[in-house]
Amino acid sequence: MTDEQQQDNSTPEESGKQHALNFALEPDDASRLANLCGNLDSHTQQIANHYDIEIFNRGNRFQLEGSVKKTKRAAELIQRLYRETGNGTEISPDLIHLFLQEDSSRPSQRGKRDYSANNGIIKTPLAVIKPRGDNQLDYLDQVRKYDISFGIGPAGTGKTYLAVAAAVEALMRDDVKRILLVRPAVEAGEKLGFLPGDLAQKIDPYLRPLYDALYEMLGFESVTKMIERNQIEIAPLAYMRGRTLSHSFVILDESQNTTKEQMKMFLTRVGFGSKAVITGDITQVDLPRGVYSGLKHGLEVLEGVEGIGMTKFSNRDVVRHPLVQRIVTAYDLFEEKAEQEEARRKAEFIAAKQNADSGSDNRSENKADKSE
Repeated sequence: MTDEQQQDNSTPEESGKQHALNFALEPDDASRLANLCGNLDSHTQQIANHYDIEIFNRGNRFQLEGSVKKTKRAAELIQRLYRETGNGTEISPDLIHLFLQEDSSRPSQRGKRDYSANNGIIKTPLAVIKPRGDNQLDYLDQVRKYDISFGIGPAGTGKTYLAVAAAVEALMRDDVKRILLVRPAVEAGEKLGFLPGDLAQKIDPYLRPLYDALYEMLGFESVTKMIERNQIEIAPLAYMRGRTLSHSFVILDESQNTTKEQMKMFLTRVGFGSKAVITGDITQVDLPRGVYSGLKHGLEVLEGVEGIGMTKFSNRDVVRHPLVQRIVTAYDLFEEKAEQEEARRKAEFIAAKQNADSGSDNRSENKADKSE
């Protein structure tokens, strides 16, 4: 790639300065450029909107106008995406969003970690999965390293999808003999009793995200055959009691809806040659009021225990639609304000009670003095 970028020796204080950055993409390939720019330049417009800059191009020659810092980062992203087109990658709005999320999640470490390294990639029969961002890469490292790993964080951070990918990888390598997908039979404000069938059939629709991930990586026919051969097993958590799981890759999804007793029961099922990955979001507990989450309790009990991996994702790790990240952040801020207001009310109530008790004591003392 030939770069005609203007020399940029700006300091952080100059990062808001407006300027034009020019460069050319090589080789000059019309089909790759069309893939990069998108229909009616929709892809470059998506990048421009994210960085709040202007992007112009004529063929393989680009000009970016905006702040020094933002134009440099946008140019690096465009060049990186163009390299992807050389590998036959189809550029899509989703892919661009993932790259933008990765760039935003590690502003101080850009370029220091290689997210395309072989140890970060999972190759399955039908898909190649690459971690996005530091937390996803650390999460995969811990899943591979430890027999028991926790992936905690909001929806859309890839914790369940990556766990399934790691399970498929282990099965393909014959590191394990089967995959078990486990989930507690507790859902958000809903009851399972009205659904037809036994407990396994009732909970089956709620395991659809796990099925979808398996279909994407292995194909529908392969997954169906593996389920028939018991290489892949769907097991409601209630069915796990009394079992010892050896040479298995077990994923406990939605673990925030386990009780303390269920979490202990699950963790003690792990046998020789097995791996267990526990995923959940402690902000979305659907247990009855007064029942403490087994995930929260487990994290407290196992903090610092050797041989257990823990990865905590944040809102910045959300890799779904950009609105999802903003929605999660908005809910977190709202709940934080509600907790602060509740704490303030409790403090005022305690202070008022103490004042009332103090006044009562004073009145009692005055009455005693008068009686004397």
